[in-house]
Amino acid sequence: MLIIKLLRIIWAGWIVAFFGMFSVGFAQTKHRPNIVLIMADDLGFSDLGCYGGEIETPALDGLASGGLRYKQFYSAARCCPSRAALMTGLYPHQAGMGWMAAADMGTAAYQGELNTKSVTIAEVLRSAGYRTYMTGKWHLTNERHIEGQVVDTWPLQRGFDRYFGIIPGGANYFTPTVYSGNTPYPAPDGFYLTEAISDTSVSYIRKHVTTSAETPFFMYVAYTAPHWPLHALEHEIEKYRQRYRQGWDALRVARFHRQQKIGLFGPETVLSPRDTTVPAWDHLGGEKQAEMAERMAIYAAQVDIMDQGIGRIVDELKRQGLYEQTVILFVSDNGACAEFISSGIHKTVNGTDANTFESYRINWANLSSTPFREYKHYTHEGGIATPMIAHWPKGIEKTLHNGFARDYGHLIDIMATCVDLAEATYPDTYNGHEILPMQGRSLLPQFRGASADRRKIFWEHEANIAVRDGRWKMVAKTPIGQAFSRDALELYDMERDPVEATNVAADHQKLLDTLYDAWEDWARDIGALPMDTRDYGERQHDYTRMINGSFDANLGGWKIQGVHPAIGMVSIDTTGQLTGKNAAYIKLYEDGAAPADLVLSWRFYAKQGERFRIGLTCKANNSLSFPVCIYNANDLGTRLLDQRWMATGESTSNAEESNPIPQDGFYRLSVEVGALKEGDECWIDDVILTPIIP
Repeated sequence: MLIIKLLRIIWAGWIVAFFGMFSVGFAQTKHRPNIVLIMADDLGFSDLGCYGGEIETPALDGLASGGLRYKQFYSAARCCPSRAALMTGLYPHQAGMGWMAAADMGTAAYQGELNTKSVTIAEVLRSAGYRTYMTGKWHLTNERHIEGQVVDTWPLQRGFDRYFGIIPGGANYFTPTVYSGNTPYPAPDGFYLTEAISDTSVSYIRKHVTTSAETPFFMYVAYTAPHWPLHALEHEIEKYRQRYRQGWDALRVARFHRQQKIGLFGPETVLSPRDTTVPAWDHLGGEKQAEMAERMAIYAAQVDIMDQGIGRIVDELKRQGLYEQTVILFVSDNGACAEFISSGIHKTVNGTDANTFESYRINWANLSSTPFREYKHYTHEGGIATPMIAHWPKGIEKTLHNGFARDYGHLIDIMATCVDLAEATYPDTYNGHEILPMQGRSLLPQFRGASADRRKIFWEHEANIAVRDGRWKMVAKTPIGQAFSRDALELYDMERDPVEATNVAADHQKLLDTLYDAWEDWARDIGALPMDTRDYGERQHDYTRMINGSFDANLGGWKIQGVHPAIGMVSIDTTGQLTGKNAAYIKLYEDGAAPADLVLSWRFYAKQGERFRIGLTCKANNSLSFPVCIYNANDLGTRLLDQRWMATGESTSNAEESNPIPQDGFYRLSVEVGALKEGDECWIDDVILTPIIP
């Protein structure tokens, strides 16, 4: 008996020791894998070392060598559409994000934020028992709703247990407004956004182990790097300064040769010519070469710092015993960004000054796109091809490590893959709403070396269209402001010509027609027709005329002047004082402290000769009158409407017509409630700004 008891004690001690050493890892192997989904922002196809680039990315290169890369993996051509496709497994238009969060364009496909016909990966996986975390850039909420703190489509409301990052699409790396959950706060001194995203991701893993070790987790890490502005840390920039004195011409050739050497492209593939708008490097003067080299050095440092953060995340997974049973997926949201951005207080390109707001220009985007042509916005390969790395020691066949997948994939496939990994059920309904079926397919068969039976994949962004069907790709680019034309259709054999060098449309007219007909059916079904070819500014201008007059977005879009918390308040009343759920509510605490300069104003774009009908509903606890005006945003002395409104204890509505707009430009509708006295309260609702059609 004594021997048996002693053996039991020894056995129990061994069990405790064993499970103490491997408690997390052992618990996880009994369950479904953790999933870490990482997205870069505006990263070009060739920027990573494992995709031919000269930027130092050892963490991602290590994941590639121990995992699987894709030669052809696709985004949706732009920030918001790609993130919608990634998060929902739907085409962007189906999720409400056919364009950008900058505007609601008036249709379900282009409402500018996630709709209720979609579910996010976080919502599906949390329903399946996963803990869900997110760090970084969201960019799936209409900007007016962000400003108005309407949180319905924010990360915590769309399935994530914890969130840290930025809700809008871009930010200063040193001085952003960051969000912890739903709460915004200014970044502290010494802040750098990329490092904060990485460090918070590490802390979420640590916290998960201490609180939920038996539960698998899904973590979405959405870096803003290397999206403009060019902001990085000095010691990382210095590493690259001399490297880019070689210029884009030599570096494009060097990247392409490395891509061929590692097997991304065969010997028969050709490098696309330098973009015709980009000058030869040798034609630049020495001062210009130095400036442009500095731009790329900062960009490279942004990528490098991101990679270092990914390395810390990987190290933490190893430290916690989770690495072997964690699936890590890495993608970018679109191709290289050729946008010309220069809007800082000063234009010195040094990367370390928060007052600069610069981009690296089309010159270097042409390098990042190697060997492709075109960029973000467009549906040629340079706009939609993204690096894709899948790493999963327990689940990817070892014979595939450091190799390439046979087939192409798309961001819509990530949802299906996560559902498969989590053994989750994709819902038909969620929170009382019918949910559209997933459009993607699981990548797991490809992780095991099986060939995927690919179906057609479609694109539309700003009337740039494409369809991929097996080896064939139909694609067309539409210039801004011009109508889409079938004459622009091109056809490529992507097996023989992955760079889209030789348009074979003339040789396969019947196939081209078949692909276009399929695309048109798809576009009509998802609401992408008719296509809009206006530029970014025009779309935003039109949206400013869709006034938030019922305050559904709270005070989003309204500018409040002349009020201080100690003097008075302007807020949203939700008690139904007037006609709708919300109304603007103004109250003065201190008599005489804020007379004539208490103003609510709305900035909108108008064209010469236009006239507007202005109206609103109001009431007050004491009778008062106040002017409602329209004036040129840059000339406060010129008023096109100056009409007094009377507010009483009863709801009162009125409307007036403005004088003609003298010239194209921005104007302000102002409600100047400056005659309040101490204790006065005023409610305003149903503000209308309607063009008068002759």
